[in-house]
Amino acid sequence: MTEHWNPASWRAKTAKHIPEDYPDLEALTRVEQTLRGMPPLVFAGEARRLKQLLGDVAEGRAFLLQGGDCAESFKEFHADNIRDTFRLILQMAVVLTFAGGKPVVKVGRMAGQFAKPRSSPTETVDGVTLPSYRGDNINGMEFTPEQRTPDPQRLLQAYAQASSTLNLLRAFAGGGYADLYNIHRWTLGFVNDSPQGARYRELSEKISEALTFMAAVGVTPETAPDLKRVEFFTAHEALLLGFEEAMTRIDSTSGDWYDTSAHMVWIGERTRQLDGAHVEYFRGIRNPIGCKVGPTMEPDEVLRLIDVLNPKNEPGRLTLYGRFGHDKVADRLPRLLEATKKDGRAVVWAIDPMHGNTLTAANGYKTRPFDRILSEVKSFVEICKAEGVHPGGVHLEMTGQNVTECLGGARALAEGDLADRYHTHCDPRLNGEQALELAFLVAEKLKEDRLAEALRAAL
Repeated sequence: MTEHWNPASWRAKTAKHIPEDYPDLEALTRVEQTLRGMPPLVFAGEARRLKQLLGDVAEGRAFLLQGGDCAESFKEFHADNIRDTFRLILQMAVVLTFAGGKPVVKVGRMAGQFAKPRSSPTETVDGVTLPSYRGDNINGMEFTPEQRTPDPQRLLQAYAQASSTLNLLRAFAGGGYADLYNIHRWTLGFVNDSPQGARYRELSEKISEALTFMAAVGVTPETAPDLKRVEFFTAHEALLLGFEEAMTRIDSTSGDWYDTSAHMVWIGERTRQLDGAHVEYFRGIRNPIGCKVGPTMEPDEVLRLIDVLNPKNEPGRLTLYGRFGHDKVADRLPRLLEATKKDGRAVVWAIDPMHGNTLTAANGYKTRPFDRILSEVKSFVEICKAEGVHPGGVHLEMTGQNVTECLGGARALAEGDLADRYHTHCDPRLNGEQALELAFLVAEKLKEDRLAEALRAAL
């Protein structure tokens, strides 16, 4: 797979959505050289472990939950924000594990999710045209020439923030904060406070009963330490290939190349060209990788993409994230599932219900309706079941903070509420309550399917 490949071979290809307007290219080169000497953010063994777990997802034995910020920012970098999103993912995972009867692989869009592709390289306000905001590791959000000019020093700040975030996540995951009993207590608080809490109470009470039984037979965090720690991984869209190249290292135990900026990286919908720079870079690294798949993707194209990115057909190597929109998923997804199943491709199919359901409200705010997000997830599960493919997981843009960026949910956020706490640096995110509500509603669907399968097996 890596024949004629090296970490810089992407530079001979067309690289879309990578800024070319750095005023000092020599300064960019110096920063990338500095990054080459920095310690890895993650280790090859951790990436291999994630690939193993995603292999279980590919074979129908587990479920992937991936979520976090649309775009991390320097301004909002705070331990509390990291903690709250981490806690939210754990709460969602417990609910999905109990209802689906399968372990949940937990991956955060964290510790590196900075850069974002934009539909236009420039933005015009009051007759003034400046470069578009592309993420804090490239330029600033403020609409001034100084802030919008790409600055390579931001890559070093992004590296430092990612390193600090990973240190904190590792402490939370292994230091007792992730105690299963703590997670469930937090979830009970959500159920008690939610306007739709009565709907979720039955599932939460069954989890309580299960924990009570476990304690009665002596299975507690004290006797079973695994109950107070979790495996947690990080991922981001690897858009800035110069940064990723600088973080690509040879693993001393295997001799393979790994991108040590994250356990998993993915290619976006706008940069998945077969002859493009991003596919060229991704084909050579041994991390588990992902690719967004939108409504323009055809079956023959997805098979050719798999040929390049997963030629050995390794389970857990490649995750495909559908991002169609609630009104297009039923038309576009079945043909892709049929193609990968018929050809025996060992890929994880997951759904990104965020990007295809974005609209602009009458008051000018970019938003996403909760009902459309939920509809696409449910359709994904139903379509996968109909096609005989395991619905492998969900990929969400969300935050543990109490923001008002997506419409609807149990509190029925309306367009007039968006301005209250609209803090995103790019796209709208589900807030903590909406995300956990989504987990409960998806859990209901997974439980129904699990019980129906058990009934069919008994007949």
